[in-house]
Amino acid sequence: MTQFSDLGLAAPLLRALADAGYNAPTPIQAQAIPAVLEGRDLLGIAQTGTGKTAAFALPILQRLMQAGGRPPRGGCRALVLSPTRELASQIADSFKSYGRHLGYSVATVFGGVPHGPQRRALSAGVDVLVATPGRLLDHLAERTARLDQVQVFVLDEADQMLDAGFLPAIRKVVPALPKQRQTLFFSATMPAEIGRLAGELLRDPVRVEVTPVATTAERVAQRVLHVEAAGKRGLLAALLRDDKVGRTLVFARTKHGADRVVKQLAQDGLAANAIHGNKSQGQRERALAEFRTGRAPILVATDIAARGIDVAGVTHVVQYDLPDTPESYVHRIGRTARAGASGEAIALCAPDEMDKLRAVERLIRQAIPAEDKRVDRSVPLARAAQPAPKRGGPSRRGGPRGQGRPVQRPKQPAAARPHGHGGEATRRRSEPARSDGRKDRSWRDGDFRDSAPAFLTQRR
Repeated sequence: MTQFSDLGLAAPLLRALADAGYNAPTPIQAQAIPAVLEGRDLLGIAQTGTGKTAAFALPILQRLMQAGGRPPRGGCRALVLSPTRELASQIADSFKSYGRHLGYSVATVFGGVPHGPQRRALSAGVDVLVATPGRLLDHLAERTARLDQVQVFVLDEADQMLDAGFLPAIRKVVPALPKQRQTLFFSATMPAEIGRLAGELLRDPVRVEVTPVATTAERVAQRVLHVEAAGKRGLLAALLRDDKVGRTLVFARTKHGADRVVKQLAQDGLAANAIHGNKSQGQRERALAEFRTGRAPILVATDIAARGIDVAGVTHVVQYDLPDTPESYVHRIGRTARAGASGEAIALCAPDEMDKLRAVERLIRQAIPAEDKRVDRSVPLARAAQPAPKRGGPSRRGGPRGQGRPVQRPKQPAAARPHGHGGEATRRRSEPARSDGRKDRSWRDGDFRDSAPAFLTQRR
C-alpha cells in the first residue's frame, strides 16, 4: 500500500499528517500529489469525500516552501476559489492543519461578513487565499486585492460553480491572474460547459479520475418513495422518527422551502435547522455546530449551501425535493457514506417530479429501488368517512326509519326568518364567536385551512 512518505512530501508535511493520524493517501491523493509537485496542470474528477482538498493543499504547501519568498502586499501566492462559505472555511482549515509546521498565513474571503477584517488581512499579503468568486470580485473592484503574483490557482467544485451561476464571475477573475501559473481544476461531474472552461484554463493537464463520471457512492443504499406532494410532510416526520435514523441531511429545492420544512418539523416535535444563502454567516455556523454536536441532528439545506458540509456520521440523506439538475443528486447523496462508513439516501418523489427521477436514473445508469407510499383515493373520501345510519334511528328525511313522512316543524314567522329561509345563515348566526371575532369553522363547512398546515409546493 502506498504511504504518504512514498509521494515525495517534505518532512514538515509528513509530521502534520502523522499528527492528524493520516498514513495512507486516498486514490486521488496518490495520483494527484506527484503531478502537482512536478508543476503540471491538473484536471481532477472525483466525488466529494474522496480527499480532494489534501490532494491539492499538500503539494501547494510544498511548492510554496520550495519557492521561498514572501507574499505580495494586497495579494497572495496561492488562490483557491470555492462555491460556498462553508467549503471555503473548511479548505482554509485544512491548509492551516497541514501547514502547521510551516507557519504560512491563510485567509478567507467570502460574503456574509464585513469587508474590514478581509481588507486588513489582504493588505499585509497572505500565502494562501481561499475565496468565493463574488466577494473576491468586490475586493478586486475596490483595489483591496491583487492577483498578479499568484503562483498556483485552484478551482474547486467547478460543477457547483456552474450550478450557482458563478462562471461569469470566474471569467472576470481569471484575467487578473498571471499567465504563467499552475492551475488545478476539480469537479465531481463534467457537463459540457465545465469541459469548455477546463479547456480555457488548463495547459496540457494531467487527468486524474478516481470514479466514473456521475457514479454514486457504492456504500450508499438508495431508495425512492413515491408519495403525493401533500403527503411529504407526514412521511418525512415518520422517517426521521425511526430509531435507525441518526444525523440526517434533508434537501429542499428553495431557501423558503427549507425554512418551511424546518418550521413543520418543529411543529412535529423534531429539532432541525436550515442552512441556505439567506442565512447570515453566524446563523450558518451555529446551525452546523448544532448539527455536529447532535443538539439539532436534522439539517435542512439547499444545494448551494450543502456543498460545504463535511460532517462525520451523517447516516441519512433525504431528498425532500428532487433536484432540478440530475448531477445535484450525486452531490447530495455524497454527504453520507464518507470515510468508509455506510449510509442511506431516500428520495421523496411526487407525481410531478417523475421526469426528474428518470433524469437521475439515466445519469447514474441504474434504477433506484422504489416503494409506493401514495394514498389510495379510489373511494371518495366524503363517502368513505360518512357513518352508516343506525338501525331504528332517524332517516335522512327526518322521520322514523321505515316511514317516509318528514317531521312536522312549527313554521317560523316570516319576519323572524333571515334571507335564505333560515338555513345556513341562521345556523352560522347561532355559532359562538371566537376571541378574535371570527367564527369557528369545522369540517362541515368544507374548510380545512384552520386545522391543516400549508404545504411545501413552491419552486425556486
